[in-house]
Amino acid sequence: MARNMAGDTVLSRVARVLNAFEHDRRVLTVAQLARRAELPVPTTHRLVGQLLDVGFLERDGKHGIKVGMRLWQIAINAPGARELREAAMPFLEDVHAATQQHTFLDVREGTEVLIIERLKAHNAFGRILLTPGMRVSSNAVAGSLILLAHAPRDVQEAALSAPLRKYNSRTPVKPAQLRDLWASARRNGYIVCDGYVDPDALSIAVPVPGPDNTVVAALGVIVPSQHAQPMNHLPVLFAAARGISRELSRTPPPGPTRMLSYLVEATPEN
Repeated sequence: MARNMAGDTVLSRVARVLNAFEHDRRVLTVAQLARRAELPVPTTHRLVGQLLDVGFLERDGKHGIKVGMRLWQIAINAPGARELREAAMPFLEDVHAATQQHTFLDVREGTEVLIIERLKAHNAFGRILLTPGMRVSSNAVAGSLILLAHAPRDVQEAALSAPLRKYNSRTPVKPAQLRDLWASARRNGYIVCDGYVDPDALSIAVPVPGPDNTVVAALGVIVPSQHAQPMNHLPVLFAAARGISRELSRTPPPGPTRMLSYLVEATPEN
């Protein structure tokens, strides 16, 4: 149902259309966009047409709409995203080569955690459904838990007050559970999430400190939980995190851009 648009600006409506693209649906119809953005269908149709004209959205099939490559090109050149990715990429490649597992780099934006880069391992566990710009669960994946463990107290409290998805019986959803996990992550310098989303998958992440020693990213891998030995992956993760930190100290990046949250379908597949 469309909400009252009194006081809405055109830009805020455009933002709602773009925010409708979540990781569970990369291609949407105009009607679906209107419902998710809480806008009238005619308004959504007009905005989508304008976004198609400038390349921020693209058609997918006869009725489908997806995020356009032009939006990706703009966002990837934002200083925060570009400089962090450039500093991290050689070390992500090292981790990927050493572990032969899916490798990811996450950043926090408020209470949300976004994937800024990922490298898929074609012969590793399952079919990974992670793309740069995708929002990830705040309570069930290693990168999110590391980043929120080092977030300011008000951000942590806001994250705890938000709805938390329970994927299975192992998923932590109680505030006390999450506070314990955050404390453990700060104390140990890493976190292991065994089956919190997929019972057969285990994620491991370590913090990446920035020039002022605040945590600016989380680096990790996803491995099959059966016969997993997560401690074996920690040396390469710690070494890579230190390497990224050294690179960042040479050219400190500003914070991540909001534009990253729109980059779901536009990311080229590796």
